[in-house]
Amino acid sequence: MNDTRTELRLHDTQQAFDSVAPDYDGPRGNNAAIQDMRAEMWGWLDRSFAPRSRLLDLGCGTGLDAVHLAGLGHRVTASDWSPAMVERTRDRAQQAGLGEQVEALAIGAHELARIEGETRFDGIYSNLGPLNCVPDLAELSAQCARLLSPGGVMVFTVIGRYCPWEFMHYVARGRWQRAGIRFARGTVPVGMNGKTIWTRYYTPAEFTRPFAEQFDVEHVRGLCVFVPPPYLLGLRDRHPTWYERLWRLDRRVAGWPGIRQLGDHFLVVLRKRAS
Repeated sequence: MNDTRTELRLHDTQQAFDSVAPDYDGPRGNNAAIQDMRAEMWGWLDRSFAPRSRLLDLGCGTGLDAVHLAGLGHRVTASDWSPAMVERTRDRAQQAGLGEQVEALAIGAHELARIEGETRFDGIYSNLGPLNCVPDLAELSAQCARLLSPGGVMVFTVIGRYCPWEFMHYVARGRWQRAGIRFARGTVPVGMNGKTIWTRYYTPAEFTRPFAEQFDVEHVRGLCVFVPPPYLLGLRDRHPTWYERLWRLDRRVAGWPGIRQLGDHFLVVLRKRAS
């Protein structure tokens, strides 16, 4: 893809997230089902990072993850391509009394070369799909390897290619084009707030391949395989008992081969090789 087109698409995505930053903590970006997904991610972050780690957040949004982790004693550099989101993160950290623990930077995951120096971080994470908007995963891998300590861990949740719930939801409504959008092999436009987010969907193997030279894949699992995706919030509200049972099923089997290819998102844990 030529550089001009890439820059235009990145600008579109930035403008879309800037436009929703003021209310992104509400139903659009943090409804009850998204909070459930976030809680799952927090459990993996807790298991993956040693106490008082230096962490890099890629696509921090309004800072919910960064402030949570800072509250546990970590030092977090929170980065996002949307300046409006970065302001929300900075304000959230200040209001929580954690301004010294959270450094908020208006830097996209595609431009980590702007963070100078080597080996600054013990861990890197990204939650709920910001890396789907990165145009070059190989460059991202190289920059993460530069910034991460040997043996350091990265934990990412990425929007997956195969989501049975979504496919059935749109097919039942006769929206065949929308039902198949995740199967596109390139970057596709996804609407939000009357604007466009340029997104690419991945299988776990497609996503992790550019990281293979310097990282080992320690774990992959689907996220919201049996649980309906967050935009089907009504199912959570109408059938809370079944919803909890589906989460238990997700936790039990979503890491199994084959099944981990499915889900609204997938979670991947990568470790930088020591040499």
